[in-house]
Amino acid sequence: MSDYQKLYDAIVDGDLSVAKAIAGQAVANDEDPQTLLDRAMIPAMDEVGRLFETGEIFVPELLISARAMKGALELLRPKLAASDSKPSATVVIGTVHGDLHDIGKNLVAAMLEGGGFAVVDLGVDVTPQRFVDAAREKKAQIVCLSALLTTTMPTVKVTVDAIREAGLRESVKIMIGGAPITQQYADEIGADGFSDNAGGAVRIARSLVAAG
Repeated sequence: MSDYQKLYDAIVDGDLSVAKAIAGQAVANDEDPQTLLDRAMIPAMDEVGRLFETGEIFVPELLISARAMKGALELLRPKLAASDSKPSATVVIGTVHGDLHDIGKNLVAAMLEGGGFAVVDLGVDVTPQRFVDAAREKKAQIVCLSALLTTTMPTVKVTVDAIREAGLRESVKIMIGGAPITQQYADEIGADGFSDNAGGAVRIARSLVAAG
């Protein structure tokens, strides 16, 4: 059986080689990949998010931990796909049209994936219609919109409006974030959630899914 504590520690510490070694051995031993996620990987990323929120670690450490988690997850993914394991929800994420910044978006995507979500990353400069099409095609429960520039904030609202006009608001929750974004702005444009950090985004996403 896998050493869950060692895998947990490897992800928190950002030790890619150890994380991949444990995950690879688990695959070789035909262990249940969902158990590794539930007992080690998801709790580890939750702890990484907590440490980031409390200022005990910073973006470089967060990125290194996310890399370790993703390295282990890549080895488990084929077995997850072949099993009956289901992600907690599907999230479509991207940086809105006109904005090419992706560091914050990438952090949130990595934390959501580490938190047990299926993540569809559309990249940067994503038009409202691409968000709509992806949300419909992937049957997403959540769409996450990122904007770093004040000049692209209006596009966040345009995208929220496009999702509403497409008739998806009954089934899709919308989260927004980025340097110029505030809770007040989220409330003004009708978004369901806002976070100013990656760890908080996972917590909000889980609450939105739980609320239905």
